[in-house]
Amino acid sequence: MTTSLERQSVELPPRTPAPRRLLKHPRLMHYNRLAALVLIANLVFLCMSWTPSARTMGHAALADLALAILVRQQYVINFFFKLATWAPTSWPLKIRWTLGKVYHFGGLHVGGALAGASWFMALTVTTTDAALRAVGWTLTALLALIIATALPPFRSRHHDHFEKIHRFGGWTALALFWTHTLLAAPGPVEVAVLSVVTFSVALPWLRLRKVDVRVERPSPHVVLARFDHGETPFAGSSTAISRSPLKEWHSFANVPAPGEPGFRLTISRAGDWTGAFIDDMPDRIWVKGITTAGVANIETLFTKVVYVATGSGIGPCLPHLLAAEVPSRLVWATRDPRTTYGDALVDEILAVQPHALIWDTSRDGKPDMVRLAYAAYRDFGAEAVICISNKKLTWQVVHGLEQRGIPAYGAIWDS
Repeated sequence: MTTSLERQSVELPPRTPAPRRLLKHPRLMHYNRLAALVLIANLVFLCMSWTPSARTMGHAALADLALAILVRQQYVINFFFKLATWAPTSWPLKIRWTLGKVYHFGGLHVGGALAGASWFMALTVTTTDAALRAVGWTLTALLALIIATALPPFRSRHHDHFEKIHRFGGWTALALFWTHTLLAAPGPVEVAVLSVVTFSVALPWLRLRKVDVRVERPSPHVVLARFDHGETPFAGSSTAISRSPLKEWHSFANVPAPGEPGFRLTISRAGDWTGAFIDDMPDRIWVKGITTAGVANIETLFTKVVYVATGSGIGPCLPHLLAAEVPSRLVWATRDPRTTYGDALVDEILAVQPHALIWDTSRDGKPDMVRLAYAAYRDFGAEAVICISNKKLTWQVVHGLEQRGIPAYGAIWDS
């Protein structure tokens, strides 16, 4: 067994040849490939149609926007994960490596939104009816606003505004789409598709309820929120919670304890909302939607995995470590773990991960997480690495390993 110091100085394997490494570049990640695939499919359809009629453009816009909305539906997301992780570990690693990228499905959302908005603008340009033109241009402008504010520069700096515009703008756009469709004398197909889309949007809100929560605060940096309502969620899922349902929602990984009812959420201080939650712990909180599969659910595609986490990233890893469905090894870098998260949580982790590397950053400084991840991957004989951390470090670990031929996975912050 290598020591922590030796892991820091471990020599990384060479990068793969340039052509293969190019496919691992962030700009060519599967998220962007899926978005491009949808746009290319629409271009091919346009070329085949040559001069599409107004009805054809309307159908194309409806199909693309339905794709953009339905692909974000929780039941659809869970289906994607079940389908992708159905593959047995006996399949070739290259196939399982690609299937593990299932969480990049958001590329379909982006491609569908861009293509749908483009088709609808083209339809509006060719429309002669005054009422349809008025509704069409209003909807086109609204779609342009939603798309513009969803671009990374705005979304990362003004996430709360992005979330509100996406929510209220999306509801308004759906109402305008219904208005436009009804004015255009729709057929049964258009009404059926819009009805499915509307139900999909409404379904999470039909599950809206206020529930009891018991909050423990082991330190000023983190709280453990305990819930005991409804069915116990599956390991690796997430729950969205809010104090003001129409303003903002925050998703956290569910941590069910095997054989016990209820579940926990690990909430760390990472902004105004989480800070207020920690400082003013509520007795009741709003929840909605359906528990949704997260990136770490792809673990079952591999014989062994390494979990790499920093700080509160231990939250999404913990349910998988406790369930022990797949042999795993943990690398966790955090500030003074026992003081920050409490002895009980750290002891719970060590009980299921006695060989875990827990790196105390307050004592040993910030480590080279790529080297630590690779050392654990090599020593444990793992097939993949799953990283749960902040955006910069996650991409550093994921792309640093993938460019060396090692399957690696981490959140892509597309919502």
